[in-house]
Amino acid sequence: MPTDNEHVLRAAVTLLLRRPASSMDDIARAAGISRATLHRMFPGRPALIAALGTEASAQIGRAIDAADLTTGEDVPAVLRGLVDRLMPCAEYLAFLYGESSLVGDPGLEQAWSVMDEQVAAAVRRGQENGSMRVDLTAQWVSEALFSFVAAAGWAVHEGRLAGRDATRSVAELLLGGAARRPPG
Repeated sequence: MPTDNEHVLRAAVTLLLRRPASSMDDIARAAGISRATLHRMFPGRPALIAALGTEASAQIGRAIDAADLTTGEDVPAVLRGLVDRLMPCAEYLAFLYGESSLVGDPGLEQAWSVMDEQVAAAVRRGQENGSMRVDLTAQWVSEALFSFVAAAGWAVHEGRLAGRDATRSVAELLLGGAARRPPG
């Protein structure tokens, strides 16, 4: 019976968020497979970490594509939609933030740069149409969005935030600070 790669990666990222120094044996147990099967899939920890980085980047990229950041004048609504689409991959995003061995990976850094720019471009569009604050840089708002999603994923994982509240919590915190308010 073939082993589901996605299942193994999900089990690995969930375990590594809680216990970053987990062994390959620990990861195999968490995935419900043998150590030999895990090693056939990923010949060592560096290969597994690289696969997690690739999967994280792919999931985040798909969420950004699905959110269609290039259309819509109501940029806060577009960003709420993005947060909603990012929440299912929040654990992967949190993993990327915490896994220092992926720093400097050219493919991952290039993918991240593209994704970050897509979000920043949407924020700039909101700044131009008056729906987003202009005193916060678009790059900072983009970084904050990704950071808030990662933090919410961790909080859900640890039981400090209900999964059903995560999207609203992130969007309200982000947009409550980044959305332009009428003078008054």
